[in-house]
Amino acid sequence: MNYLRGAFKPACNISITFTDGKNRKQVPVKKDNGQMVMNPLFHSQETIAGKVCIEPYQGKKVEHNGVKVELLGQIEMYFDRGNFYDFTSLVRELDVPGEIYENKAYPFEFSTVEMPYETYNGVNVRLRYVLKVTVTRGYAGSIVEYQDFVVRNYSPLPPINNSIKMEVGIEDCLHIEFEYNKSKYHLKDVILGKVYFLVVRIKIKNMDLEIRRRESTGAGANTHVETETLAKFELMDGAPVRGESIPVRLFLTPYDLTPTHKNINNKFSVKYYLNLVLVDDEDRRYFKQQEITLYRLKDETS
Repeated sequence: MNYLRGAFKPACNISITFTDGKNRKQVPVKKDNGQMVMNPLFHSQETIAGKVCIEPYQGKKVEHNGVKVELLGQIEMYFDRGNFYDFTSLVRELDVPGEIYENKAYPFEFSTVEMPYETYNGVNVRLRYVLKVTVTRGYAGSIVEYQDFVVRNYSPLPPINNSIKMEVGIEDCLHIEFEYNKSKYHLKDVILGKVYFLVVRIKIKNMDLEIRRRESTGAGANTHVETETLAKFELMDGAPVRGESIPVRLFLTPYDLTPTHKNINNKFSVKYYLNLVLVDDEDRRYFKQQEITLYRLKDETS
């Protein structure tokens, strides 16, 4: 049994390190098993460089048909798990066919890499960036090692950022106007606004403001839509009267938000909505939903 176990053991250990790994910011990422791991953070147009180390196990030599490192940007749908769509694919050949008898280090560099999309882990889809090292072998089977990293990209302040003004009405029973100070928010922003009660002929018990994320994957008949309520903020507890004005002040910092993603490679979209919910004394719910745009500012810490 020990002989068989040794026969299927990989002939070497592969490690991947980044040149500036010790000084680069690390961000937490949840793995498939639920564990959190820390991965280095990069931005589009940065150079990604490092070193691949191959260490043969004691007494073994590694016969191979070449060694290469790939930088991949991939989208994976969870209903099609295991099938990756590569939207970025770069390769560097590290070694020609031969044999490795002792520890060997290969430097690599990918200069000013275009990484247009952010890393994203959603309900039905994930977008990831990974370094993949392959020691190509024939009958013995290739040896592969992966190293994930995170990409986040910044956006400038939008030149136009209009306020949102809308009405909610039930004929002769309820008429509400609400406004938010703008329609585009950065991830550490504050949502400011007001809710005006113009007609109130039903007994309102409470009013909440929700932040909802809607993730759409696939296309046509295969479209999957998942809606999550990420935040629920109580604006009012008790019955309002006609002419009353309720202020809105909602800080975005505590919540796990991402920028809005619009039609990423025709694979998925992520949109955010403000949902105003009113509940009457018979627990009937009245709501009005409005889409907002989220973006990442350069001076944000995340």
